[in-house]
Amino acid sequence: MLRPRYKRTNKILTNIAEIERLYGQIEAIRIPEKLELNLKRDNLIKSTYASNRIEGNPLTLPEVTNLLLDERVPTNRDEKEVVSYFTLLSELDRFKDSELSLELVRDFHGRVLAGVDETAGRIRDRKVVVGKYLGERGSMTLRVKHDPPFHAREKIEAALTDLLLWTGKAGNLPTVLKTGIFHHEFVYIHPFEDGNGRVCRMLTSLLFIKDGYRINKYFILDDYYDIDKILYSDQLHSADNGDKTAWLEYFSDGVKYSLIGALDRVKNAARTLSHRDRPTKKESEVLAIMQEQPEMTSTEIAAKIGVTRQQAHNLLSSLVRKSLIERKGTTKSSYYIIK
Repeated sequence: MLRPRYKRTNKILTNIAEIERLYGQIEAIRIPEKLELNLKRDNLIKSTYASNRIEGNPLTLPEVTNLLLDERVPTNRDEKEVVSYFTLLSELDRFKDSELSLELVRDFHGRVLAGVDETAGRIRDRKVVVGKYLGERGSMTLRVKHDPPFHAREKIEAALTDLLLWTGKAGNLPTVLKTGIFHHEFVYIHPFEDGNGRVCRMLTSLLFIKDGYRINKYFILDDYYDIDKILYSDQLHSADNGDKTAWLEYFSDGVKYSLIGALDRVKNAARTLSHRDRPTKKESEVLAIMQEQPEMTSTEIAAKIGVTRQQAHNLLSSLVRKSLIERKGTTKSSYYIIK
């Protein structure tokens, strides 16, 4: 079983605490469902753009946005990569309860590289290295940055299975540490000939979702890596020697950075509400009560705030129209919940 080596430095511990605080602040902000959907759509597009750009996809953010919003059929490899990634990312929530397995990893790889690579969905069975060619044509030399530990499919699958088992049993670790360790180990094993980075970032997002973080709804990670792709690669491979401390400091910095940006976006979205969409003083009183008791009837609200049942019904109906609460049940047994 995997035994990752790292130190819980002050920076890592501070970042973990700050990440929890920032995410709690985001969750506490209530905005209408329409604005939430807009935020999620924008996050999905930006994540798709950034993750593919890291791997060399030349499409600009406006080009990616137009391609995805127009829902047109992709015409070349670059567009197919973007559409495939976006489609899987949009469906990621439905894998929340899926078991981490080789089959799931292969399935994700097959989806991400669908129609663009003949090795889609297949663990490699030959030697590959990560690096780049230096020099001029005719005298170029390969500078190897990472030589994965295994090059036979059987050994790669065994290492990947070990990583997945460790991840599934690491529930006592803070999410940031668990996902950071997984992120490096997956890239270190390098199970596919191509697409390892994109599949790794997709699975990292899924691990956050499994631990209750609504990552695509509120925040993304890929934009941080895209700020400095060389730094991202250098920090990632700094852990190849066995000590993951520097990488986990960088990784937790990235999660914190993404949440700071997400908090600003959510606050800005809340500020854009028109006056009629903002709760009135009395409606705010109802919302405050429902924070303590999430499921309430109009009769219970009327008794709590000292109004008639009809007045309570009017307040609740207004909050439903503003997408701040939701009505459940039939007419006679209906009740209301915070959205």
